[in-house]
Amino acid sequence: MASHNRDSRRQRLQPLAAAWLAIAMGFGMASAQADDLPKIPNKKPLKVGFAQTESNNPWRLAETQSFKEVAARCGWQMVMTDANGSNSKQVSDIQSMIAQHVDLLVFPPREEKPLAPVVLQAKKAGIPVILVDRNVDQSVAKAGRDYITFIGSDFIDQGHRAADWLVKATGGKAKIIELEGTTGASAANDRKKGFDEVIAKNPGMSIIASQSGDFARDKGRQVMETLLQAHPDVTAVYAHNDEMALGAIAAIKAAGKQPGKDIQIVTIDGTKGGLDAIAAGELGASVQSSPFFGPLACDVAQKFAKGEKVPTWVKVSDRFYDKGNVQESMQYGY
Repeated sequence: MASHNRDSRRQRLQPLAAAWLAIAMGFGMASAQADDLPKIPNKKPLKVGFAQTESNNPWRLAETQSFKEVAARCGWQMVMTDANGSNSKQVSDIQSMIAQHVDLLVFPPREEKPLAPVVLQAKKAGIPVILVDRNVDQSVAKAGRDYITFIGSDFIDQGHRAADWLVKATGGKAKIIELEGTTGASAANDRKKGFDEVIAKNPGMSIIASQSGDFARDKGRQVMETLLQAHPDVTAVYAHNDEMALGAIAAIKAAGKQPGKDIQIVTIDGTKGGLDAIAAGELGASVQSSPFFGPLACDVAQKFAKGEKVPTWVKVSDRFYDKGNVQESMQYGY
């Protein structure tokens, strides 16, 4: 059964990856070319380093698995590490891969600023880099100049979509607690920016507290417990990911309130746990943020190796889940 599920998922994801890449290639944005950056060697197997940030939630596990599954098809020999939530460990992991002379580096930077210098170190060593999921500080390392591309979602748009749903769901009146992701991460920065922009345009909506839950379920629960005590009048929660939203649901229940009724909740990710919570009526909506970067990274690397132009941002298209479509969308949970 497990093998059948993996095969089914691959069949769903491969055409999606091609579609996402085709959409991104048509944006007309700046692009990277083989002459501008270190080249990807024309050989098999290609030694590819993948430096994961942590493996403490379904999203990260699904991301790592997508690279494991695509490696054989792409002709990659994977060197994989896990930073266990540490910027310094991720930097050290990548520096070790550089010392091993991997042919290509692919990784999600845990935070924008600490991980930017190591991108430059890779370039200096002649190793091409593809960033996935999160980006680095563009004032230090720039896509198309210092690394090939960033493959990922439009996090600001995700925040916009979450806020738009919440405005409609609450009739434009809400007192909101915002559970932010990892401080300094591009996903957290931009999801906050997008959400806050929309809320600022709606005078009946106010963010009464905003604090980091570090994208973790238990941290989200702890933060929500504290903020509930300080703000018992809260009527809505925006969590930067499903794990924190699920932690918030547990805290809300422990406080004797009903998630989905007393307090509306909107989040981002589209995990199986999030979809189950929508089906149960406890979570209002979730903006998908796809973790399946393996097929996309393979396609981008192959195009770049052939000397084809690659956009500096390969933009991923994300679904939106609420009670109206959650049942038919369960297949996309992870």
